[in-house]
Amino acid sequence: MAAEYTVSLAKVIRDNSLEVIYLPADASSIYICSHDVNRPGLILSGYDEYFEPARVQFLGLMEMNFLQSLSHEKRLQSFERFFSKHPSVVLITRNQEPIDGLIEKAKKYSVPILRTADTTSAAMSALISYLSVELAERITRHGVLVEVSGEGVLILGDSGVGKSETAIELIKRGHRLIADDAVEIRRVSQKTLVGSAPDNIRHFIEVRGIGIVNARRLFGMGAVKLTEKIDLVIQLEPWDSNKVYDRIGLDDETTTILGIKVPAIVIPVKPGRNLAVIIEVAAINNRQKKMGYSAAKELMKNLGIPEIEPEPIEHTFWQD
Repeated sequence: MAAEYTVSLAKVIRDNSLEVIYLPADASSIYICSHDVNRPGLILSGYDEYFEPARVQFLGLMEMNFLQSLSHEKRLQSFERFFSKHPSVVLITRNQEPIDGLIEKAKKYSVPILRTADTTSAAMSALISYLSVELAERITRHGVLVEVSGEGVLILGDSGVGKSETAIELIKRGHRLIADDAVEIRRVSQKTLVGSAPDNIRHFIEVRGIGIVNARRLFGMGAVKLTEKIDLVIQLEPWDSNKVYDRIGLDDETTTILGIKVPAIVIPVKPGRNLAVIIEVAAINNRQKKMGYSAAKELMKNLGIPEIEPEPIEHTFWQD
């Protein structure tokens, strides 16, 4: 059974600059668990089938004008039908004033009332995007996440293989650190994974022989970033002379994270190899492939070798 994630209403209010009209309890003790939202026009007009109370309910210009058009008695009946379903939160848009009876019914059923100056469409879009991240399915894995030339690169490998040292070299070369040691990966859409660092270890890097260093204080704010999409996974492993490593790059190598396939490559580590430069090249080459260019295919074409259908290779670096 999939885990259910929540976000506190206090965090939603703070991060989205929402105004509090009424709270039945401390906002930090109220939680949102659905990343979907709703405009409750149907239930206000009398149809209450399939109503989802866990969703944030938006009262826009249309809903408020409809309610104002009702008689006082019918309006109270409409509010009674709506609030008796115990919606998680009601958000009024365009800074509209609450209609008579709204706060009364909200207090009766302990339903939070918030307000925003944004239009309904803009507020819904922003909140859906926000909740999609905050409530996304997630895992935490041992590794390093860096932004290299605009590409999010997740570096994996056994302890001591050189992940953190490579990250420092990449930072010195102008790239940015997102997370070291523990990477929290969230599936924010059907195609997108976003990585970040847990709050308590953000910007810190462990370097064997030196200890813990703060990348932001050592290299400046430009050396760190809070989140980044994961575009490429690189597995570092000690060089194995008996293993055949890819030297052309024709095959489509991927790994699956939270059900999403991500381009992946294995880079062998041995003394003398500049891993930072290799990862830079891998990131830029991955971007070129996304834009439709493959150096390996162009070389095969120049050599007169017929184009071969790439062989899909699935790497199992971990089990979700």
